[in-house]
Amino acid sequence: MSGVSWWLSDTVEMIRRNLIHIKRTPELLLDVTLSPIMFVLLFSLVFGGAIDVPRVDYTSFLMAGIFVQTIAFAGIYTSVLLANDLQKGMIDRFRSLPMSQSSVLTGRTFTDLLRALLAVAIMWAVGMAVGFRPTGGLLPSIAAIGLMLLFGFALSWIGVAAGSVVRAPEALQGVIFAVVFPLTFVSSAFVPTASMPDWLAWFADRQPMTLVIDAVRSLTLTGEPGPAAIPAILWSLGFLVVSLPLGVWLYNRRTTQ
Repeated sequence: MSGVSWWLSDTVEMIRRNLIHIKRTPELLLDVTLSPIMFVLLFSLVFGGAIDVPRVDYTSFLMAGIFVQTIAFAGIYTSVLLANDLQKGMIDRFRSLPMSQSSVLTGRTFTDLLRALLAVAIMWAVGMAVGFRPTGGLLPSIAAIGLMLLFGFALSWIGVAAGSVVRAPEALQGVIFAVVFPLTFVSSAFVPTASMPDWLAWFADRQPMTLVIDAVRSLTLTGEPGPAAIPAILWSLGFLVVSLPLGVWLYNRRTTQ
């Protein structure tokens, strides 16, 4: 087999291994199933009546924020799963096998991409049940999903880098919440940024979470990518270009010590 074929075959096997692990430990899906459903129901049914959004139903406004928040958590959560494998010695077993070692990382990140896709499907169905209407059309909605998955895939490589540096999975969970939650709430996920103080709105309008959320919201509700789409793609590609080689280097450094 050529090097690429070898890597591709091993990546498929790693994805299969990760999916079997999820099948045997279904609680690994709670972060992309139960939590997003709770957020959709709480914000749409409890807070929706108290938050006024001009020209659009609040539930339809909300869904882009919930989508991107969940994708971000699913991407960064790669760090916890990788750190867990490192801590339990599973990676040492992989290194003793005649396999492409990079397939461990690509298998992990592509598995988490599938987890993110499952999360989007579940949230889309729940959102439709409580009033979400993607009036932008089918193709723009597919484009919105593609943008979210690109963003999540880029974040998963940041997760690889973090999981290779921080040795305790429990510590990583705290770091994830400390980073993702503030960025989500200081964005356009749940309220228009115009309602924030000027200095905070300036930051919120320019940070990547808001740009991805605004692009997804525009695609699903109007069918147009809007001005945030290109910056959102550039942020995602920038994260990927930096974090992929960095994650591979940190992983190799950690596992060869």
